[in-house]
Amino acid sequence: MEKTYQREKLNNVFKHAGLTKKEFAIMLNINYQSVNAWESTQPAPYWAWSWLENYAKARMFDKMMELGKALHESKSESVSLKSVKIE
Repeated sequence: MEKTYQREKLNNVFKHAGLTKKEFAIMLNINYQSVNAWESTQPAPYWAWSWLENYAKARMFDKMMELGKALHESKSESVSLKSVKIE
């Protein structure tokens, strides 16, 4: 029961990070079969949980920066259009 819960929890962390286990394995040069076995036949390494959480936070930060840039650009365009006088 506990292993099933931990496996589901790990799968949710992968989902939250926006990564598949295969993508994770490739990024970190880890054997995919090992990653896939985590929390079913062997526990996930202690560092994997925090790595995935930090990766998810970094992705969210990148998205926020993109939105902020787009907002800034749209405001700049709006301001420049207001300063143009049409006669």
